[in-house]
Amino acid sequence: LAGFNRDDLSVDIQPDKRSITVSAESAAEEEDGKKRRIARRSFKKTYVNYDDNLELGESTASFENGLLTVTVPARPVAAAVAIQIQ
Repeated sequence: LAGFNRDDLSVDIQPDKRSITVSAESAAEEEDGKKRRIARRSFKKTYVNYDDNLELGESTASFENGLLTVTVPARPVAAAVAIQIQ
């Protein structure tokens, strides 16, 4: 995400829809009368957890040096239970 600032980014998590949406808004601007060499465009990308095996509500995000990292922990796998037949 070169050229974007932390304030330009948005990470929206909707556990009921099992989705994470990453988006960024960008306005064409000039810095000190110079045009930017890195093109910034608005974007939006949605990732869907079809298997429902992730804990979306416990997700974290960090942004450092143009790299956005979204960490989503996996749900613990339920152990098989043996029952006695009567």
